[in-house]
Amino acid sequence: MRLARYDRAGEDRLAIVEGDELIDILDAVDATGGYYSEMAEKRAWFADMTSLIAAGPAGVEYLQTVADANVARMAQADVKLLAPLDPGIILCSGENYWDHREEKPEVTAKEPEFFIKIPATGVIGPGDDIVWDTKVTQKLDYETELAIVIGKAGRHIAEDKAAEHIFGFTIMNDVTARDRQVKMRPDGSCQYALGPGKNFDTCAPLGPVIVTPDEISDPQNLALSTLVNGELRQNNSTAKMIWGVAELVHFFSTFLTLQPGWVISTG
Repeated sequence: MRLARYDRAGEDRLAIVEGDELIDILDAVDATGGYYSEMAEKRAWFADMTSLIAAGPAGVEYLQTVADANVARMAQADVKLLAPLDPGIILCSGENYWDHREEKPEVTAKEPEFFIKIPATGVIGPGDDIVWDTKVTQKLDYETELAIVIGKAGRHIAEDKAAEHIFGFTIMNDVTARDRQVKMRPDGSCQYALGPGKNFDTCAPLGPVIVTPDEISDPQNLALSTLVNGELRQNNSTAKMIWGVAELVHFFSTFLTLQPGWVISTG
């Protein structure tokens, strides 16, 4: 299932995405009559994406019934999509592709890179403008990444249990101020400053949808591409990741109790 948020007269609404159509979830719940009466107490599950994630598997199961009712549909082109969720925090890995590592032989880390993006000012939705503030950077760059949406809290999560804690997957553009991220020392070595290089307004475009795991047979076999003004600039695959999805969930949960609605961007 593909889930999105959209704006309706200033109100954030949840929707199921099917092809070029959206199904407004609350409208569809209301239109199903008896089904709505049966689950009236659970209607709050669909108030926002955070509530749906917190509802766990039962919430997504209800959504299949809503989708099957074939009501409350609208053309996707007629609405403005928002970022699919407001994450509590964005945990980020970096230097996580073998070809990227080959470009930077000085990077020899034996565990994933760990930095944080601040979602309150960083997250924007599909089609929103990335603000290039020349007082911040002269070298704005892009990094399209697979992002994991956490669905179940956990600490010290074993790799073979990681899937149990994943609500779904989305895409993040890890927008970067390269001239703040990397500076050269007098001896010619690199100094990395991930805080100022990775955090500024509009640095984390997210979406357009969250895809539930049942639609992704193998998260380690997904194509990633970036086009800038129609020109292909990035063409990669998650098969080339150094640390896979399960390894990253395990790694970050070593330090923090992962919470529903948190996002891990895979680097």
